[in-house]
Amino acid sequence: MSLFKARDWWYTTLGEKEEFDQGCLCVADVDNSGTGQDKIIVGSYMGFLRIFNPHPVKPGDGTQAEDLLLEVQLREPVLQVEVGKFVSGTELLHLAVLHCRKLCVYAVSGTLGSVEHGNQYHIKLIYEHNLQRTACNMTYGPFGGVKGRDLICIQSMDGMLMLFEQESYAFGRFLPGFLLPGPLTYSSRTDSFITVSSSRQVESYKYQVLAFATDADERQETEQQKHSSGKRLVVDWVLNIGEQALDIRVVSFNQMVSSLFVLGERNFFCLKDNGQIRFMKKLDYSPSCFLPYCSVTEGTINTLIGNYNNMLLVYQDVTLKWATQLPHTPVAVKVCCLQDMKGLIVTLSDSGHLQCSYLGTDPSVFQAPKVESREMNYEELDREMKELQKIIKEATKTQDILPKSEDDDLKVTAEVSFHLDAISQAIDSEVRAEVVPSVTVKITVQSRLAVQKPKLSVCVQPPLALTCDQFIFNDIGPAVSKTVVLSAFLKGNCPPAELEGNAIFSYNTPTGVPRVAQCKFRLPLRLICFPAQPSKTANHKLTIDTNKPPVSLVRLFPDFSDQSDEDQVNSLGFQFLAGSRTTLLASKTSQRYRIQSDQLEDIWLIANELTLRLEEHFKKQNCKDFLCIFSGSIPLQEYFECIDHHFELRLNAEKFQELLSERAIQFRAIERRLLARFKDKTPAPLQHLDTLLEGTYRQVIALADAAEENQANMFQAFVKLKSATHLVIMLISLWQKLSPDQIAILESTFLPLMQDTQELGWEETVDAAISYLLRTCLSKSSKEQALTLTSQLSIPKDTSRLKKHITLLCDRLAKGGRLCLNADTNTQQAIIMPGGCTAIPESDLEERTAVQDPTPIFTDHKHLTKQKSKPDKWFQEWQHFKIVKLLLMVMAL
Repeated sequence: MSLFKARDWWYTTLGEKEEFDQGCLCVADVDNSGTGQDKIIVGSYMGFLRIFNPHPVKPGDGTQAEDLLLEVQLREPVLQVEVGKFVSGTELLHLAVLHCRKLCVYAVSGTLGSVEHGNQYHIKLIYEHNLQRTACNMTYGPFGGVKGRDLICIQSMDGMLMLFEQESYAFGRFLPGFLLPGPLTYSSRTDSFITVSSSRQVESYKYQVLAFATDADERQETEQQKHSSGKRLVVDWVLNIGEQALDIRVVSFNQMVSSLFVLGERNFFCLKDNGQIRFMKKLDYSPSCFLPYCSVTEGTINTLIGNYNNMLLVYQDVTLKWATQLPHTPVAVKVCCLQDMKGLIVTLSDSGHLQCSYLGTDPSVFQAPKVESREMNYEELDREMKELQKIIKEATKTQDILPKSEDDDLKVTAEVSFHLDAISQAIDSEVRAEVVPSVTVKITVQSRLAVQKPKLSVCVQPPLALTCDQFIFNDIGPAVSKTVVLSAFLKGNCPPAELEGNAIFSYNTPTGVPRVAQCKFRLPLRLICFPAQPSKTANHKLTIDTNKPPVSLVRLFPDFSDQSDEDQVNSLGFQFLAGSRTTLLASKTSQRYRIQSDQLEDIWLIANELTLRLEEHFKKQNCKDFLCIFSGSIPLQEYFECIDHHFELRLNAEKFQELLSERAIQFRAIERRLLARFKDKTPAPLQHLDTLLEGTYRQVIALADAAEENQANMFQAFVKLKSATHLVIMLISLWQKLSPDQIAILESTFLPLMQDTQELGWEETVDAAISYLLRTCLSKSSKEQALTLTSQLSIPKDTSRLKKHITLLCDRLAKGGRLCLNADTNTQQAIIMPGGCTAIPESDLEERTAVQDPTPIFTDHKHLTKQKSKPDKWFQEWQHFKIVKLLLMVMAL
């Protein structure tokens, strides 16, 4: 709790769901009581007008019934309320209320009550002005130096100043160069109006210049007005403050000196009468309102500034004198005298929290109780200390940095239906098929404790899509479960690279701590393909060996097989909705399975599904030593073709972008030429500029369509590249029998991006990651580990360097290299690795790899021969020669 608070003297809440702004608050002796006590007048955008006379029984009490003098609902929203001498023939104070299209002046009076109900207050309409333009704000004062009365000036939304001499309309003038209305005030010492224009300039206009300027009943001047009598409206002085103004006020020390205060978005300025800056203060917060007033110190001005951090700050010139905390964000602030208490601060929030407060601190009345003296039992203290040390020792055994997640408090479970939806829920699918299937996913959130601001997000990888992926709930109570049902389907016209999905539930605990709970789910294979006849021929074939007897494909894929067909025991066909046909064959005698397809990327999902179902099958039989082995050749050549296709589309995207930029520049140049011709008073022939403009426009449209089509093709190519990358990672892991940690390193190396862009693409990112592995854990010596990657990531000229690095990565894995990110293990790995691993070159000119073929086939990786590393004797002699030469040069000098 802050010590420096605005002490509550009186407060109340106005209405329900009403809105207020800085012009809705005014303090004055509106009923002309003559006691010098102010009343608080508040108007709202809902049309309510209220007048308060607070007198709490004790400071801090809320509103009493007799505090509200008057409450009336007007027909229109109240934009601003002011109190002044607005009625001719009298100097009594009256209330002016500004509506959107009307200005009303009321007389507020009270009648002494003769019964216990007390006094009665009512308002009487004196006069009103119907406005021809929508009003924004108003100001008042003795315009032109009149005595004993106040005139009103209203600024409209289209920049017209409408001046009223009490009951009659005087004249209206348009501000020059007007775009948006700003705050408006009147300086009686200089008899001028000051506002801040939309060009962020403080502008001052003399009243006499406004009065003698040409009448402006219309926005645009006609030819008759240009030649009529009158002067053009000119500004008196202008000051550029460089930011939009929130409010503007005039404060006078005396009749000889006055200051103009402007509150900006990040600064507040104090100006002289002629527009010169007297001082300014840079604010490190966003202000909401301010009020300058005369200080008790001679020659200084105090300023109250409220901000959106619920703070009220008091400045003496530019020095912060006091900072206090408010229970709300003020949008209007006033200083008044209530119940003979001068200097009370009245604040109003945008939601209607009205408060009267004073600055001060309250002393603490808390006194610490006396401590009872008692004898210490040291044996009991030693016993308690040992127990605590034992608890601390047990707690420090685990080295978890993050606190353990309370899984029992909230659980998120996802249940995927075993069967496809009877009626497909696919929406706007691009798949060219008669029926696009969908599957139902039911997600359940079970909470043991109360949670706040719960939000559920469900995501799948494109081209898969969901019928709904965002769910926002109300606060969930304890022991309450929430269930949502959605459907997943294939939206893009290509097979996905992953079938996994993720459900993320974010919430706040009752103490305000943000938490996240998530669960993963896997979509069925039937969602993206359907059974088909096996194909005997295919372009790509892969064979996976196992260490267990073969399993019938009918048992592994019951959802794709027909129990009555005996041929499906050893072969199955999978037809993708947006891809080729893939065939799975099982050997009758050996422990092998073959996957074949016309497209390399379509093999990935079937091969992954096969390994997962085999592991699940043998896990049910309590077989713990099941193992899949790949002893064939890594299809790098076909993988490189996928990389080249994706990279070619990226280059095409760059070309389309350059061509679009050139045609856009040409199009704008032709437009400028045509505009200059059309504006010319003496028409000149177009010289086929219109034909050239139409042709350029067609080229821009054609290029934009081609770029959009190329973008769609690049997305499909990236999905296919991800599928092929997943397949290569799986084959390498089965080939080298990598651990889960090593497989995670490979996946983070080859799949660093969820989606690639022109600024950061897959090729350069993967090339940098592989280069890092080759210089660290797969390096041959410590010299290679000292090399650093300093080049920036940018799209390469071609993919040759990336292909060589992928080839070199496979070569070093084949020769015994292992993936690890630990520095100590890296050093040991560099010693254990065979000498046949060549160093990665530092530049393209130095690239001389031991492998001449860019796409080698790693088949016989079990019989690898170690190459003997040549001694670096020549290098030592060359270093010795350089040292001797340097010594001779020093001696010569």
